Amino acid sequence: MIQMSGITKAFSGNVVLDNVQFELANGEIHALMGENGAGKSTMMKILSGIYSKDAGEIKVDGQAVQFKTPKDAEKLGIIVIHQELNMLPDLTVAQNLFLGKELTYGKTGILKNRQMEKEASELLSKLGLDINPRTRTGDLSVGKQQIIEIAKAIASDAKYIVMDEPTAALTDREIETLFKTIHELKAKGISFVYISHRMEEIFAICDRITILRDGQYVGVRNIPETNFDEIVAMMVGRELGERFPERNCAIGDTKLEVRNLAVNGLFQDISFKVRKGEVLGVAGLMGAGRTEVAQTIFGYRKANKGEIFIDGQKVSVKSPIDAMKHGIGFVTEDRKTEGLVLDFSIKDNIALANLEKCSSSGIVKPEKENVMVAKYIEDLKIRTSGPNQSAKSLSGGNQQKVVIAKWLGTEPEILILDEPTRGVDIGAKKEIYQIINQLAQAGVAILMISSELPEVIGMADRVIVMQEGNLTGEVNKDNMTQEVIMQYATGGEKVVQL
Repeated sequence: MIQMSGITKAFSGNVVLDNVQFELANGEIHALMGENGAGKSTMMKILSGIYSKDAGEIKVDGQAVQFKTPKDAEKLGIIVIHQELNMLPDLTVAQNLFLGKELTYGKTGILKNRQMEKEASELLSKLGLDINPRTRTGDLSVGKQQIIEIAKAIASDAKYIVMDEPTAALTDREIETLFKTIHELKAKGISFVYISHRMEEIFAICDRITILRDGQYVGVRNIPETNFDEIVAMMVGRELGERFPERNCAIGDTKLEVRNLAVNGLFQDISFKVRKGEVLGVAGLMGAGRTEVAQTIFGYRKANKGEIFIDGQKVSVKSPIDAMKHGIGFVTEDRKTEGLVLDFSIKDNIALANLEKCSSSGIVKPEKENVMVAKYIEDLKIRTSGPNQSAKSLSGGNQQKVVIAKWLGTEPEILILDEPTRGVDIGAKKEIYQIINQLAQAGVAILMISSELPEVIGMADRVIVMQEGNLTGEVNKDNMTQEVIMQYATGGEKVVQL
């Protein structure tokens, strides 16, 4: 087993882990939970040799160890599968599996490609994947890439696998395959550290939960002996109350209307309306075309067909600049590559979409910028050492709040939210839900794309459902259930007119 005790770590005098402990038994799936910034990632980076600890002890199978590099941890069978998968998309599956440990003919450097492909095929077969090892990895779904990451870990003789938000980009079917794979490996004695904010998954697959809060150890619980409310209280240090805030917004006239929108090869004949003060949920499986529709409305993609109306007037949206001029904001799905400039400060990121507001005669006025940024840091409760802190040093939840702050600064009349709480802890999720409610109460028309059905049902006034580029259903609040939504998402009758 792995035992971590008294682990302490500080960066520039800021203590991020304070006397923390963690234990992983053989053949166990152990969840590590806590709000964004609780210290989970730092803890696992210490375990995997990325960071050195300032104090404490790590034991593997009863022996004290000191990791100076990730290679040291890997030699003892500790492998981390990061949320951003470490696949080289232009290499084949076999080449990725043997990356860094290629089989060669002696010292010639000539690769034994056939042998590597044969061994890769055998390994993938054991994991239930029927994939040609010569397949370009970038052509595979994220779910299959996730399983290949596990195969890569097994090829490195992994005994302990750390998985960070492994299902964030997976479909329900891919999640089932992943869970089946994890259970099969668990039966062979391989242990998992499972980091996720999806409470339902934790209770479905894990044996125990260790909770961290503000860099400190809170406690450990056996799954059969605890419940959702207790874990949330341990994570946030208080009762969270209802998971979704009560919605009582007055819904007004139609603000945004989309008619017969289409982009060849992605989606076709999409029509819907969003009213002032309304949250319209968009559900569907991965690859259904939801994000592509949002990108087209925002002018990022060019439509081959269709019309967009705002306040009853037909508008032309050929670029994101056009969209912003029409009062549209867009919180994108991937905050790290699309929503933020990670090397920029919080202040610079929030100001990016608001330079005109912060300027006079074309010159940015720092005093205006500072006032606006300070307001959103306070209003959104962004945990930061100050506005000049870099975005990349923030936790995921606080990064998401910075993206939202950037668009709130534009005072949008229409706000598109694509997976607004992905990778965000339970406490920050509720804060984001409250922000959504406040915007709706102010009359903003909100289009919210989410893969989490409880979130869609808890927040939306209506839901439209997409499947393989088609609009297949519309569900009102009265009959909004996961079963009904999933029926449309997997191929219900097509809705011709909404």
